[in-house]
Parts: sequence; structure tokens; C-alpha cells
Amino acid sequence: MSTRKKIGILGGTFDPPHIGHLKLASHFAKLLHLDGLLLIPSGEPWQKGMDITPANIRLQLTQAAGIDLAKVFLYLKIPTQVGIDQIEIDRAGPSYAIDTVKALRERFGPEASLIWLMGADSLIKLPTWNSWEELINVVNFAVASRPNYDFSSNISSELAQFLQKHQTLESAALENKPSGLIYIDESLSVDISSTALRNQLKTSARDAIEAEQIPSHTLQIITNLGLYQ
Repeated sequence: MSTRKKIGILGGTFDPPHIGHLKLASHFAKLLHLDGLLLIPSGEPWQKGMDITPANIRLQLTQAAGIDLAKVFLYLKIPTQVGIDQIEIDRAGPSYAIDTVKALRERFGPEASLIWLMGADSLIKLPTWNSWEELINVVNFAVASRPNYDFSSNISSELAQFLQKHQTLESAALENKPSGLIYIDESLSVDISSTALRNQLKTSARDAIEAEQIPSHTLQIITNLGLYQ
């Protein structure tokens, strides 16, 4: 077992956080033996348009989801420590992942394995991120793809070349290297969408949303504050 510190990073708008986020976090926390996992709500999600819940509210929702995630880890006997980091909310201007990972690299040092967790849909959009090719110099990527998902027909040629250069088929490789690797896991299927949940919360089907889709503490805040109506 590697003694290198392993930190998972799960960034996102979290508008709202949902069970899919928790499943992805739990899966990789166990698989990669993460020492810590940071949920990082974006401050100004520059690719998401203007119709975004205020950052302070999304931070509250993410903190609530973190409570449920910590309970999941306890139940599953996963020793990973959960943290909610408001680094992007505290930083002025658009929330760029490259700025976040550089700050985290300074915080955790050159030897720690920093692992950015994401779904396949985010990986496909990676070339639209600011300074996207620089990210691999600072972090590793762990990607949750749907079983039998055909990447080749959905990705750009530049991303295909990027994967050819950096992809590893061994999850353990991420534990032993600070950055530079991409691992794609095809054993987890997560199809919950924050956009779909927001739309459902605005309809008469609102009451049908239960803790199978949104973490219970998060759902309680949504209900108490009357969000997404």
C-alpha cells in the first residue's frame, strides 16, 4: 500500500448536489484508498450561464451533502475524511479548475496524489475548460463511465490523443503518482442530472423527489428554503 497522501477532488456547481455525486465519491474513495475527499462548489461557474443558485446557498447544500457522504463512508467502513472546500467561492472571478488545482498542489505538496473525480460527460467536455491541457501536470483524473459506453464515438480527436498519452488501465497507478494519469472506470453507472432535478423541483412532481435522488440533509434545506420553485 502506498504511503503517498491521496486526495480526491470533486468539483461542480452542485445546484443541487445529488446521490450521483455521492455514489461517484464513495466509489473512488474506496477504490483509490483516498485519505481525503474535497467537495468544491464552484464560485462563478463560467460555463453554466446566469441561471445559477447563489454560491452561498450552493455551499450550504454541499455542506449538507457532505454530512450524508460522511455517514455513507462510516457505514461502508471507508476511512476517507470528507471536507467541504470553499476555495472557488472565496476566489474572485470565474472558477477555473486550473487555479484550484494549483492552489491545492501548493497546499498538499509535490508528492501527494491529487485525483480529480468526474463523470464521462465532464471528460468529454474537458477540451472546453480553461488551460485544460495543463491540468494533467498538476493532478490525476479518475473518470466514472457508464458500462459499455463508447468513448471513441463521443470524443474529439484532441481528447483522444490526450487519452492515448495519459490513460492508465490500472487504478492503483493513481495512488503511486502525483499527477499525469487518467483512469476510466466502467463499473459505475450514474445517470442523475442536476438540471433534470431542478426542472422536476419546479413542477408538481416536486414531492416525488426523495432521498434516492437528493441526499436527505440537502433535501431538507431545499424544502426549508423553498428553493427551485
